[in-house]
Amino acid sequence: MLEIANLIKSFPGEKPKGHKGAPPKVLAINDVNLQVERGEMFTLLGPSGCGKTTTLRSIAGLEAPDSGKITVGGRTFFHAGDGVPTVNVAANQRGLGMVFQSYAIWPHMTVFDNVAFPLQVMPRNTRPSKKEIKARVMRVLETLELAHYADRQATKLSGGQQQRLALGRGIIIEPELLLLDEPLSNLDAKLRESLRFELKRLQRELGITSIYVTHDQVEALSLSSNIAVMKDGAVQQVGKPRDIYERPRNHFVADFIGTSNFIEAKVIESSNGEYRLETAAGVLKVSSGASVPTGTKVVASIRPESMDLSTQPIASENVWQGRVVARAFLGDAVDHVVAVGETEVRVRTAASVSLEPGTEVYVHLKAESISLVPAD
Repeated sequence: MLEIANLIKSFPGEKPKGHKGAPPKVLAINDVNLQVERGEMFTLLGPSGCGKTTTLRSIAGLEAPDSGKITVGGRTFFHAGDGVPTVNVAANQRGLGMVFQSYAIWPHMTVFDNVAFPLQVMPRNTRPSKKEIKARVMRVLETLELAHYADRQATKLSGGQQQRLALGRGIIIEPELLLLDEPLSNLDAKLRESLRFELKRLQRELGITSIYVTHDQVEALSLSSNIAVMKDGAVQQVGKPRDIYERPRNHFVADFIGTSNFIEAKVIESSNGEYRLETAAGVLKVSSGASVPTGTKVVASIRPESMDLSTQPIASENVWQGRVVARAFLGDAVDHVVAVGETEVRVRTAASVSLEPGTEVYVHLKAESISLVPAD
């Protein structure tokens, strides 16, 4: 449905003192390749400055990349480089819906008129009749649970209602592709959580292919069909939320998504996806689909919730003996920091398990829950 090929976008950088000539260029998008299927909620995830918003703006036509190709539904929106004539369809000719970080609603209009506006300004030969506009607007407002506010001034809605209104204005034109640029970031934590589920429900009911930009890992994991993790303008990994979380491809992805323990190790034995690692805290047995030769230095990435903690010996492989040095109550869980020799690991337990610092414990590291990532 959406295809992005070899997309590159640069901006002029700061000119060093005494530098003559044009300032050096900074790559905002560095050879990005993505494919999004129809009906997906596809998320671009990464820290500030990683290129995710520039990628979204390039799809929308608000930025002109240096080179590459963007195709939506078989229609080329942008193509430059490769010795071909440049194609760059204007933003208002792309027919895409967009919801911004700010609500950007018209304060002098009612809720109904805000949603109706994109239809009312369409060219006369494609503009729906007034009757059809009213029917479509009311249908969208009912879906968003805003129908009974149709005649209210938009500025008299709550923050969450205004965000839903902005979403309604984005979907009223029934776009092939809906672009969402951190639309929940201005809301408080409780409201963001409720609107995540609302947004996911609406996207599935309406079947609109959506590109969602966020730096919030929880938001990405809970909303997405697929996620592209970005860093320094490049895509680090693309996959389903569970795959990204449980099988990170590199240290950056493992560190950025959720919380992880990183243990430096060396592969001392490997056979059919079973590895034995030598670490400062002891030997680890790991089950992994990664292809890592014996003798390779790696980093074992272990999520805190994938380990078991006990005050009694555990009859299993991958059991380390240690001592609790700190703990933190998180509401639904307790994080324990356990010292195993010179190595410290973070273990997350149920809220009912809370062990005082100084307690001698046993940590069970599950072989199938350990990811191997390349050593930096």
